[in-house]
Parts: sequence; structure tokens; C-alpha cells
Amino acid sequence: MAQRRKPAESQADTPVDPTSEDMMAMPRPTAAQLAYGSCTVILSTLAMLLLSQTSSGAGIALIALAALTLGLLVAMTVPLPGRRGAAGGRTAPRESARPAVTAPASEPVRERAVS
Repeated sequence: MAQRRKPAESQADTPVDPTSEDMMAMPRPTAAQLAYGSCTVILSTLAMLLLSQTSSGAGIALIALAALTLGLLVAMTVPLPGRRGAAGGRTAPRESARPAVTAPASEPVRERAVS
């Protein structure tokens, strides 16, 4: 006789560990990222098509792929909001790398005699 399999547990019945790597939330793109990425893709595609004057399918596909890659890079480099630091975007005034040197008040310079 064939063995009968147990019905698989539904995902709702199994406990979920919220700290597992599978459950980490991926941040959604901001409006600025979508706008910059989309504009970059459209404008770079038009510019490359006009400058290359290609009419082959492979050339157009290559240009479209390059434009999508460029748009993705631009969208990824747009700074995310709320990631400025613990002080709410304010940074402490920068201290000078070298200490301020004040000139001595009218002190005569003595020259050494060469012996």
C-alpha cells in the first residue's frame, strides 16, 4: 500500500520569526528616486538614439539596456530621507585641523652669529 502524505501546514499556522533574513522589509523607492530614475532612462535613451543614429534591433536593445542601467544607478544614488544622522541633520561645527596661532606682540627677532 502507498503511504498517505500528511497535508502540508499552511503558512498561517507556522510561527514567523520577525528577525529572520527572509522577513526583512525592502524599502520602497521614494518619489524622488522614481522621478530621477525615470527621467534619466527617458532622456538618456533619446540622447543615445539620436547620437548613435542606429536603426538595428541589437543597437536599440543595447541602448535601452544601457539607459535602464544608468537610470537604476541614478535612482540608487538619490539620498534617502531621514538618514542624516542622530542630530537631525545638524552637525557640530568643524574644528580646525591646526590650532590657531597668534603672532607674538612685537618681539624682536634675534639672529645667530655664524661661528
